[in-house]
Amino acid sequence: MTKLKIKKGDTVKVIAGDHRTDEVNTGVVKEVLVKENKIIVEGINLVKKHTKPSAKNPQGGIISMEAPINISNVMLLDGKTATRVGRKVVEGKVVRFAKKTDKILD
Repeated sequence: MTKLKIKKGDTVKVIAGDHRTDEVNTGVVKEVLVKENKIIVEGINLVKKHTKPSAKNPQGGIISMEAPINISNVMLLDGKTATRVGRKVVEGKVVRFAKKTDKILD
């Protein structure tokens, strides 16, 4: 299993794909799907899903939800700049850091 450099709660910017040119191309990571190498980002890659009536949703109908996008299509935001993420050992603990600013992210 690979170790991913983006975690739930990180703010990311879409750098490739259909949603790169949208007016809102940044968002917060809601979920990380490690086995599929994908993430779900709030407000990015919205799709319409048709649902049947159920106990949870008695009306049914069409709902809008976020679909997963590949993790290689996003970059972590450190402030307002997109940056690559590295790992280094600080005081015996492995931490993530922004390669542009050398700032520790965890």
